[in-house]
Amino acid sequence: MAFPIKVCAICSEEFELKPDKPGFANRCPACSAPEQIDSATERTPADERKTDREANEARRQAIRDLLYRKDS
Repeated sequence: MAFPIKVCAICSEEFELKPDKPGFANRCPACSAPEQIDSATERTPADERKTDREANEARRQAIRDLLYRKDS
C-alpha cells in the first residue's frame, strides 16, 4: 500500500504521509520536529515557584497594609 504524497506547507518539499508520523499532516518530518529551546533562557520550575512565591508574598503584604492600616 502506497502512502499519499503531500507537499510541505513550510519548505514546499514532497513527503509521504505515514499513519504514525508525528507533527502536522501538512508538514514534512523535518519541519514538524520540535524546535530546540536554548537551555540558558529556559526557566526551571524551581525558579518559577520562587518568583511566584515572592510575588504572592508582596500581594499579601499589600492587601494586609490596605486592610489593617490605621486611618490618620
